[in-house]
Amino acid sequence: MERQIKRAIALILLVLIAAGLVFVSYEALLYYVQFYPWLEWVPKVLDTLFRINIVWIGLVIFLENSNPSRTVAWLLVLTLLPLLGFVLYVLFGRSYRKKYRSEAKHLRDSEQMLKAAEIQRSLLDIIELPHATNPYNKRLVHLLLQNAHAPFAIRNEVKVLTNGIAKFNQLIEAIERAEHHIHIEYFIIKNDQIGNEIRRLLIAKSNEGVKVRLIYDAVGSWKLTPYYLDSLKRAGVEVFAFFPVAFPLLSRDLNYRNHRKIAVIDGKVGFVGGLNIGDEYLGMSDKFKFWRDTHLEIKGEGVYAIQTIFLNDWNFVSNQMLTGATYYPQHHVQRISMLQIAASGPDSEWQSILQAYYKMIASANDKIWITTPYLVPEDSLMMGLKTAALSGVDVRIIIPSQPDHFFVYWASRANIEPLLKAGVKIYRYNNGFIHSKIMIVDRLSATVGTANLDIRSMEINFEINAFIYDEEVIIRLEEDFIRDLEDCREFILESFEKRPFRERFLEALGRLVSPLQ
Repeated sequence: MERQIKRAIALILLVLIAAGLVFVSYEALLYYVQFYPWLEWVPKVLDTLFRINIVWIGLVIFLENSNPSRTVAWLLVLTLLPLLGFVLYVLFGRSYRKKYRSEAKHLRDSEQMLKAAEIQRSLLDIIELPHATNPYNKRLVHLLLQNAHAPFAIRNEVKVLTNGIAKFNQLIEAIERAEHHIHIEYFIIKNDQIGNEIRRLLIAKSNEGVKVRLIYDAVGSWKLTPYYLDSLKRAGVEVFAFFPVAFPLLSRDLNYRNHRKIAVIDGKVGFVGGLNIGDEYLGMSDKFKFWRDTHLEIKGEGVYAIQTIFLNDWNFVSNQMLTGATYYPQHHVQRISMLQIAASGPDSEWQSILQAYYKMIASANDKIWITTPYLVPEDSLMMGLKTAALSGVDVRIIIPSQPDHFFVYWASRANIEPLLKAGVKIYRYNNGFIHSKIMIVDRLSATVGTANLDIRSMEINFEINAFIYDEEVIIRLEEDFIRDLEDCREFILESFEKRPFRERFLEALGRLVSPLQ
């Protein structure tokens, strides 16, 4: 929390310094005008341009058709603090250049998944899908075919990788076996022990003739050194940053980040889930004694969808269109384990993962079990969770007991009381930090991926989730959830209502800031 407070203070100081420089420069200009009358036109032009910019930004925010609370919050900032609000929006508001590029990305994405989804939609009413005979599952499958163009994959082997050791052991083993290509895409890659082990492996495989491609998010991976990246490039690894920014250190919350964690090896093995690449995800950090997370290793048809999502992103960052059967080799998996891989982001026509979450919550009859590091649900999800609990559904949510991001933590805490009042059971995880992004509904469906239960994941970031319909895999996820409950302490409404004023103030602050994200 101390690091987050320091960072917030640093950002506030930056804004104040920027506003101060603008003010001082303007006052200096006015001072010199009295000695040089021919400069009188300059402050008038600057004043006019500034007013035009204020009106333009206000109009853009108003016409954005975004979350109303975010629109009102920004308009209020611009109205009450016109100079400071202008600087704040320029630094932290929506980046329309990036939004334009996101829309361009959507136009350039492969049509392969779209065509497959169209064919499968036409078959839904005439075929019987394994694990999807329940009408609720069939509707969820149809929704993801429609809004995310996510084909259903029937023959798969899905392994739940609980925590960092299991994930990195499987990933390293898969990389070592690679023969044709290695595709890696991560929000965070760190220049530490496990980060350098992965780097050395990628260099070694590239030297063996395996084609290695790497995408990293420019903000999430801002600490990557030139040496780290250059050593990969010298070995023939193709490396690209996603949406580079000028000041990544001060841009942690800038919009349109690639939050995906994808690895595809030879088109045969795919990885997706919550774990980035870094020592802290192995519990090797001073801040968190243990890092609880969940990842999936997938073999079979589901890998094709993960591959397509990576290749779409690769086309966007590199201007290289990669196609061909070599990226979609024949698999020999016979096990029936149905799933869908759905991607979402500002380039999507629909908020596909948000809509899928809503469908799952609204359709629950027995239970909704959720693990999320951030509990800042969009309004419809918040209403869905409360309605489900009030109607007798067993709704349980596990969240961290300590923050990794200051404002989001307190925004999460602000949602606890209304959920508790509706009958939702909320637990704080006390064995380190819990980062899993899991939802389990009625033992009929579950989802594991990168999307948090917050506004940023639902509306702004590029995300990827696996939606699972195989009861055996769902039971395995349930077992992890039940074990996690043993390391949790339940929030009790009567006790929570007695929390001190300091906590209520920080919750109010987090709630106030959350719409501006």
